[in-house]
Amino acid sequence: MILYDPTLTVSMMPYGILIPVRDSRATRTFAALSEDKDLAPASDRWHCNKVTEILTPQDLLRVHAPGYVERLYGPGLEKEILTTYELIAADGSYHRYAPEQAERPLAELFQRILDKAAGTLQCARLAQAEGFCFYFSGGMHHGHYDHGSGFCMINDLVIAVRRLQAEGLVKQAWVVDVDAHKGDGTAALTAGDDSIRTLSIHMADGWPLDGPAILENGAPNPAFIPSDIDIGISAGEEQLYLPRLRAGLDELATLGSPDLAVVVSGADPYVGDELPSTAGLRLSLEQMMARDQLVYRFLRTRKIPATYVMAGGYGEEVWRVYAQFLEWALKNTEKPGGPD
Repeated sequence: MILYDPTLTVSMMPYGILIPVRDSRATRTFAALSEDKDLAPASDRWHCNKVTEILTPQDLLRVHAPGYVERLYGPGLEKEILTTYELIAADGSYHRYAPEQAERPLAELFQRILDKAAGTLQCARLAQAEGFCFYFSGGMHHGHYDHGSGFCMINDLVIAVRRLQAEGLVKQAWVVDVDAHKGDGTAALTAGDDSIRTLSIHMADGWPLDGPAILENGAPNPAFIPSDIDIGISAGEEQLYLPRLRAGLDELATLGSPDLAVVVSGADPYVGDELPSTAGLRLSLEQMMARDQLVYRFLRTRKIPATYVMAGGYGEEVWRVYAQFLEWALKNTEKPGGPD
């Protein structure tokens, strides 16, 4: 099952934001699936085309600070957007931001973020019903308790799990984060809570781990709060990625049996990704496929409902990562025992 609502576009260009996240990562992935001779005739069985869930401030308050939520719903919103998306440079000039090119007001971006985060919750519900669901958005794993960071204003992953926990549908969950960047917001928000276990495999160096351990205000940098399992991959260690991920998953399996897994399935470790801050990890298309098959099989054999979100993926070529995996997964999901 995939959840793809074509109205929830990903490009930031309508708001004048020049970050290279392209609508093509969703549109071209879906086109590839729709043109597949085996998948096309059954699209009504594997495609959910509308996000219908709605998030409320109460959903955010289960995860984020009251003062921060108040700013998001009040006059402080635009400042939070400028900070989260790093649109102002140290000298006060615009950075990757051209407001004169904007077609829509910057403040409208927040409602679109809420809609996208609601899709993560809906994807989790579909995963519980179907066993597997891949959402063509979501993955805001840098959202922290009282601030946004790294293009993530809120943390949809934790928001979705907390909502399902509040409804009594989930007791324990895993977050398996294979995005290029450490899932620092998720780790910080769930630290010390055994009901959400986290694994993150990411670049050992670079953002968000290139900042100071202690912030200017004297507080510890929350980016360094550890996941339950952190796996750092240094530049040039790509050949170690798969065995280290396999070992990490085996360790995760010793931490209980969850009711749900959320996979932060970023395409940004791919060598074709265009975001400069992902340059420390360069996996081939074949290695990306092996990564995705490894995680899928790990969850499938344990009968753990798997919620996948797109997370990071920048430029015109990353759609290939999603398309190759989903063509394989959708054809095999219904096979007894999982894919070969």
